[in-house]
Amino acid sequence: MGPGTDYQIADTGLTGWADLPGLDSGDVLRPDQHGAWPGAQWAQARTVTAPVWLLPEDRSRAAAVARAFNAATGVHAGEQWLAVRLHGETLACRARVTQRVVPHDRMFATRGAAKATVQWVCTDPRRFGTEQQWAQAGLPLPENGLSWRRDNGNGADSLAWPLGWGRSGSAGLVTAVNTGDAPTSPVIEFRGQVTRPSLVRLNDGLRIEYDITLAPSDVLTVDTNTGTVTLNGTASRLHTAMPFSTPEQLFQLSPGENEFAFRATPGAPGDSATVTITWRNAHW
Repeated sequence: MGPGTDYQIADTGLTGWADLPGLDSGDVLRPDQHGAWPGAQWAQARTVTAPVWLLPEDRSRAAAVARAFNAATGVHAGEQWLAVRLHGETLACRARVTQRVVPHDRMFATRGAAKATVQWVCTDPRRFGTEQQWAQAGLPLPENGLSWRRDNGNGADSLAWPLGWGRSGSAGLVTAVNTGDAPTSPVIEFRGQVTRPSLVRLNDGLRIEYDITLAPSDVLTVDTNTGTVTLNGTASRLHTAMPFSTPEQLFQLSPGENEFAFRATPGAPGDSATVTITWRNAHW
């Protein structure tokens, strides 16, 4: 819908797209003094409404334009992406149509034009960037250091040019930057060979850890939006979460930089082990 199509957004524009959604508050009134104890706040579903002009180039196409509009805004059991592009920025929500009005009035009968209204409900009110972001890290690895050589002439150890500085080490740190203003739910993949992989956010200690050993070909996928943990995309391994591990759906990327440490059982083989964090920037 928009410029270059048969469906033009009316002058009043979208409502509910950039508004702050309704909030469910966990505040509890104080029984013995003024005010309340502050509780958690959770955003409600987002409702987006658009007035749309159906404007076929020729009246003979009025029925076809209306049919295409009805087909695109029909009833669907699942959600689909609703994307809005404004001033060069595209944001998207998962949504489904809950209401549609297409008046067959005198204007539609004589000219083929109609001012319709369509309404979507986005159960997740966050608006996401269209480009998927990712960051990856391996386990901490020490530096090998300089290579000493023995002089066969006198048997003394020495350094010889060019110096072999050894392989660079790794701190096992990974930074995920959420450029939006709302927390976002990442997908985390642990790849073997590794035992008891964990990911810890350094600034507040938020942690996920699983009591499992992964072979080099294994992938443990943690979807923090749905709260699932699967091995190789099929078998659930949610039961392997350690007691002190954060519930998956609470493991979110805050707006700004999020620095994590990738760790595992000390001494276990892990040169090829990696963690990959995938996310979309989120906005209210």
